[in-house]
Amino acid sequence: MRESGTDIRITFGMIVFNGEPFVRYNLSAVYPFAHQIIVVEGACRSSASVARPDGHSTDGTLELLYGFKRELDLESKLVIVTAGDEGYADGFWPEKDQMSRAYAKRASGNYLWQLDSDEFYHEEQLARLMNILRTERPDMVSFPMITFWGSPDYIVDGFYLIRDKHDQIPRLFAWGPGYTYATHRPATVLDERGIDLRKKYCLGARDLQRMQIYMYHYSLLFPHQVLDKVVYYKNRLKSVIDTWEESVYLRLQKPFRAHNVYQHIGWLERFTGEHPAPIHAMMADIKNQTVKVARRDCTDVEHLLAKRYYNVATALLRACACIMTVQPFYFFYRAYASVKFRVNRRFSGALQ
Repeated sequence: MRESGTDIRITFGMIVFNGEPFVRYNLSAVYPFAHQIIVVEGACRSSASVARPDGHSTDGTLELLYGFKRELDLESKLVIVTAGDEGYADGFWPEKDQMSRAYAKRASGNYLWQLDSDEFYHEEQLARLMNILRTERPDMVSFPMITFWGSPDYIVDGFYLIRDKHDQIPRLFAWGPGYTYATHRPATVLDERGIDLRKKYCLGARDLQRMQIYMYHYSLLFPHQVLDKVVYYKNRLKSVIDTWEESVYLRLQKPFRAHNVYQHIGWLERFTGEHPAPIHAMMADIKNQTVKVARRDCTDVEHLLAKRYYNVATALLRACACIMTVQPFYFFYRAYASVKFRVNRRFSGALQ
């Protein structure tokens, strides 16, 4: 635990490419809590096919950022960084590691909060978390994540998120002189002595869940957003993966593979909670066409969630996934997964 009593100064670091319609709402939401906001814009080379020739967003994200800075950044908190600022002459970022390091090295706060453009938090929960930071001074905070699918009315869950604990997201890190941002996947920050902050005093996602503080992740909300993500991951992984975006996201032909990490069982559920205020504002603007975004027709989701068999099946699957997080089941699952990974890697290497 770090020494208490020091004022909390949060640098929000956001990497963004084709971030509309989220960016303007997200910047406005975190602005009152921010000491500094550093937005790193542009495409990785894996996303070149859906980027401008100069590496920038095709949806006007960069222009919106400059407009926000010019018109709404009254306290001069916003810093905009592009690939050219880091010496990448073609305008493209090599990968997200370099993008995250670009905001980290410019951070002047004593906390660094990694933020995607489609990640939101309730204002009341943010205020409570600020008080927790002041009193407890954790070195790292992980958040429980709720992932939205196709509409703010639906969420996706599954074995990948529950059993493999990918619904627990490290996002908030202590920051100071000599600290370094090591990797984007997983998000890893080292202190001035090179110690991984995960080995120090951390507030985990389950701690925040008990406090009712969540990350609301709208990563699978709009079709254009999903298709851009699929292009990026296909190119980054250098493989032809299953056409999940067509067979599941657009047509829902495999309702038990709903999550985009489709190798694992995933399902849809109705969301019954309350969205952050910026999401209500964004959806209202989309409805009255102040903001123009193509939305998914979710009639098929409504029909699916009306089927009793699907609700019973997902309840049983959720129970199984939760059981597998408990020892000794989790230990044996991780051992099996490790052996399977090594066998697959050796087998694929032998075929090359």
